[in-house]
Amino acid sequence: MTTLTLNTHLLTSRQILVAFSGGLDSTVLLHQLVQWRERHPDVHLRAIHIHHGLSPHAESWVQHCEAVCEQWRVPLLVERVTLVDDGLGIEAHARRARYQAFAGTLLPGEILVTAQHLDDQCETFLLALKRGSGPAGLSAMGESSPFAGTQLIRPLLTQSRRALEQWAQAHALSWIEDESNQDDTYDRNFLRLKVVPLLQQRWPHFTQATARSAALCAEQESLLDELLAQDLADCVTPRGGLQLAPLMTMSVVRRAALLRRWLMMLNAPMPSRDALERIWQEVVCARADASPCLRFGEYEIRRYQSQLWWIKSVIGQSETVIVWPSWQTPLMLPAGLGTVQLVAGGELRSPRAAEPVSIRFKASGVLHIVGRNGGRKLKKIWQELAVPPWRRDTTPLLFYGDTLIAAAGAFVTLDGLAEGESGVRLEWKEYGQLSPAR
Repeated sequence: MTTLTLNTHLLTSRQILVAFSGGLDSTVLLHQLVQWRERHPDVHLRAIHIHHGLSPHAESWVQHCEAVCEQWRVPLLVERVTLVDDGLGIEAHARRARYQAFAGTLLPGEILVTAQHLDDQCETFLLALKRGSGPAGLSAMGESSPFAGTQLIRPLLTQSRRALEQWAQAHALSWIEDESNQDDTYDRNFLRLKVVPLLQQRWPHFTQATARSAALCAEQESLLDELLAQDLADCVTPRGGLQLAPLMTMSVVRRAALLRRWLMMLNAPMPSRDALERIWQEVVCARADASPCLRFGEYEIRRYQSQLWWIKSVIGQSETVIVWPSWQTPLMLPAGLGTVQLVAGGELRSPRAAEPVSIRFKASGVLHIVGRNGGRKLKKIWQELAVPPWRRDTTPLLFYGDTLIAAAGAFVTLDGLAEGESGVRLEWKEYGQLSPAR
């Protein structure tokens, strides 16, 4: 067997990062890519191996992968990850850690290539069926999908596990066997070891049939995406909120489809039908003077100014005071809020020698801010600036002594203006974004 079985038409970039566990599937994938590279010398391959630390054999797997990659002249990165138990289950923890590592490793212009195959597609479809998923979940895996600003490619997705075994045997490849693959307490292993063989014994082409069903579901979802694209664009604000007024006149099914697509746009996990109903009843339909909130793991759905918002849960910091003696260097904020720094080129005055610098998250008294006549309390300023309630005690406030100078990304006080001197600005880097205060 010398003809490559992977779909090279999917490989739209010559810069490729290969997810390499050292098992059969990824070994065949890497081997075929190495052969493809021989025909196309401009191809640049890298491999990444994730060390989860779950198996006593994990270190020997690393050594095996290093030996294979050295033989095939493929640079290998070994990424050791720590799994955090947040109730999702070990399979979900490990998968999340893997893909976080992949995202953090990809270079500009590089695509991620993984070794899922036809049997994996069948298992994914059955898992979605077990969860009661709709067409989006039953679409299972695509051969190509957006990932971390680039593409995740599955060039073996139409090939069976048996075909990969035949390739490996024909080329005398060696691979590792993960003992956990024989543990049928894991749902996917249970399907692979107990269910799918029985189904294939009765219906030999069952995996191909489920792949066709998944493809048909994907087509239906793609069609819905096209039909609802304008509705979604009309409902989503520039800041990512979802306007509720247009949804009020829609049918239940159309509204649910838009809610799902809005959440998908924000990389949120797809909600169940019950979860969508809770969003509508407990958040959208809450009384007008309420501040409803529905938690989804580390995130929340909130309502504000007749819009829905998908936000990361952050503990309020109203009692937090952070002294900033070395204000010339960036300051790390608590609760994952990012960093702040003072940089040259703004309208804020620099602190005077006798003024200690600090970051706080609340301010008392009447404040006078640039661009507003008269004084106001901070609560009123937040309302006028349409700052959502959940950001009012997590937005960094810059103080010199006990004088409020600026709120990151929001306003500058008259006390903070530079007069006849070179100014600075307060920059807040949060969740990968930049919020400057002049």
